[in-house]
Amino acid sequence: MDAAARARTPRGAHKVAIGGGELGRGEKACRWPGWRATARAEVVVLGFLATLALLVVMFGGGAGSQPAFASPRTEFVQKPVSTASHVRADDAGSDDDPAPPTRHDQDRLFGGLLSPAFDEQSCRSRYASSLYRRPSLFRPSTHLVERLRRYEARHRRCGPGAPLFKDAVEHLRSGRNAVQSECQYVVWTPFNGLGNRMLSLASTFLYTLLTNRVLLVHAPQEFDGLFCEPFPGSSWTLPADFPITDFAGIFTMWSSTSYKNMRQAGAISSDNRNVSSERLPSYVFLDLIQSFTDDAFCEADQRVLAKFNWMVVKSDVYFATMLFLIPAYESELARLFPEKEAVFHHLARYLFHPSNDVWGIVRRFYEAYLARADERVGLQVRVFPEMPIPFENMYGQIVRCSEQEGLLPKVVQKNDAANNHSSAVASESRKKLTSVLVTSLFSDYYERIRGVYYTNPTASGDYVEVHQPSHDREQHTEARGHNQRALAEIYLLSFCDRIVTTAVSTFGYVAHGLAGVRPWVLLRPPSPEAPADPACVRSETVEPCLQAPPRRKCGADEGTDMGAMVPYVRHCEDVREGLKLFG
Repeated sequence: MDAAARARTPRGAHKVAIGGGELGRGEKACRWPGWRATARAEVVVLGFLATLALLVVMFGGGAGSQPAFASPRTEFVQKPVSTASHVRADDAGSDDDPAPPTRHDQDRLFGGLLSPAFDEQSCRSRYASSLYRRPSLFRPSTHLVERLRRYEARHRRCGPGAPLFKDAVEHLRSGRNAVQSECQYVVWTPFNGLGNRMLSLASTFLYTLLTNRVLLVHAPQEFDGLFCEPFPGSSWTLPADFPITDFAGIFTMWSSTSYKNMRQAGAISSDNRNVSSERLPSYVFLDLIQSFTDDAFCEADQRVLAKFNWMVVKSDVYFATMLFLIPAYESELARLFPEKEAVFHHLARYLFHPSNDVWGIVRRFYEAYLARADERVGLQVRVFPEMPIPFENMYGQIVRCSEQEGLLPKVVQKNDAANNHSSAVASESRKKLTSVLVTSLFSDYYERIRGVYYTNPTASGDYVEVHQPSHDREQHTEARGHNQRALAEIYLLSFCDRIVTTAVSTFGYVAHGLAGVRPWVLLRPPSPEAPADPACVRSETVEPCLQAPPRRKCGADEGTDMGAMVPYVRHCEDVREGLKLFG
């Protein structure tokens, strides 16, 4: 294991002997220099006992239990960890836990991105996640760090429970927009799947930074409890007595408070710079779901929107990209993000810290299945209803991508194994372990890939493990447990060294954005039965794609290509009309 891999093995996780398939299932133990035969025998015995204990824990050992090595269940599989590894399987975080490896505060706080003001036990993921990833190649600018500290102070001054917040809520109840006050707000309400929600929430937070507003989150039951509070000393969650309650019923495409609808009805005009704040409604609804992103991205629109003290944003897209095409924000964005492709990377690592419940799932799975690997390869497979690619076609595309890019170790067939045995034994000291993490709603891809490496040795003699945390078969955004598993898998995927994602998948966007790595993207074929050519491409940027940009750009001629207006905004690899940040 190289130095980088050792540095990312949290809490001194112990390397165990494995076979040439999955953990504890190989034909022979891994031999390390200096080990004697007796030592190897002890490892085999210990491995057998650990496997026996695992089967008892996972399957109960009673009548009707599933057979050993059954495919993963919907729940996360948790594996007992050997006491020799000094890793606890529970998430109690007691004083008996060994201290994690010492890391400089710049790593622990992501280069100053995070505030050190939080109690670590209240959100264990906040300061611990740096132990599970490579150090980021992107460092936040000093201006971004300063702006975040200033924002946190404003959030404490204006957030729930503060006197200024109570005054602002009273104005909201009155039905009239108050004269511009010290505290203006953006209320974000979720829409669509978890990946969409995280992309739009990060975009909304960037908007609050640029407009000096305060971000508040409407968290319905299925979203509540997924993340830790990101701002010290205050909450981002709307209080229970907030005057607006029926977000789903009020904020629709037909809402009379929609900025788009108010403009169309003539109640408001983006050309009227002198509109009086007091004559405006008490809040404005900014409808930015995929079909309605045409409004609000002109400077004239921004001047009118700035007059509202309360704004409600509903979106399922990464509209942060569009903010870079508004000249009024260009200078500030350049200071905040000198590296344009790290915008979501910094925003996501600042905002999204899994709650202790979700982090417990992440940590247990990682330490049981991924911590020992020399290299971790993440494979995210999503088949969409509108493009129902048959399993064999999708699996073939994965294989072609892996062969094309050298992502997974090659295997040799059984009849060729004997010829390779002598060379494999001779090079045992150089063997490494690759863990493949499969995230998908279905278990088919995991089972096929696992079967390949279980029945065939690798050409190099290296070892491969294949793991899948869950397979719910269908997306259930309305279910809190499903969202917890989805968030845990996003984080596990972001701990991988190399990541393969499916085109158009927001789940994949968030995972590689958190990781700060450029993924290999499995491209969409022209039809479900036709092969994609090429099978995959390497993304040129870490940034997510804005899949549905506005159809018009303020002040630009008809037909102007928004992907060619500035050098740092171009089209996406997986969505031809989409926009991404580069450079």
